[in-house]
Amino acid sequence: MSNLVSIVNKSHHPLPEYATPGSSGMDLRAFLTESIVLAPMERTLVPTGLFIALPENWEAQVRPRSGLAIKQGITCLNTPGTIDADYRGELKVILINLSNEQQTIQDGDRIAQIVFQEVDKVLWQQVDQLNETQRGAGGFGHTGKK
Repeated sequence: MSNLVSIVNKSHHPLPEYATPGSSGMDLRAFLTESIVLAPMERTLVPTGLFIALPENWEAQVRPRSGLAIKQGITCLNTPGTIDADYRGELKVILINLSNEQQTIQDGDRIAQIVFQEVDKVLWQQVDQLNETQRGAGGFGHTGKK
């Protein structure tokens, strides 16, 4: 990737940016005309006012912010949310309030983070049977608790 992604910002907030040199994600901000009050276990779709065009074979992943999760009990559903390279709509974030109290989201609040990732495409090779492994079909905790 050339590290250059086209972006349209229809919000009045600054473009997302890396908070520190070691940051993997950039914070996304809520773009609201009025605050959103989320009741416990309520979910909503929050606009950002951002539109992007990714290079082919790249995706953007929308992920929760750890501070928002631990301090307010707000996290993202469908996480990581995938933004495909050919999507041109507004970036929106599905938030849920997992706390026991109402939580308010204000215009400009940092609501999620966005991380970029290259995507490998696969071709199917249809076969009659798969090779054997030691694990086999074991899953969902088959190796025990320890």
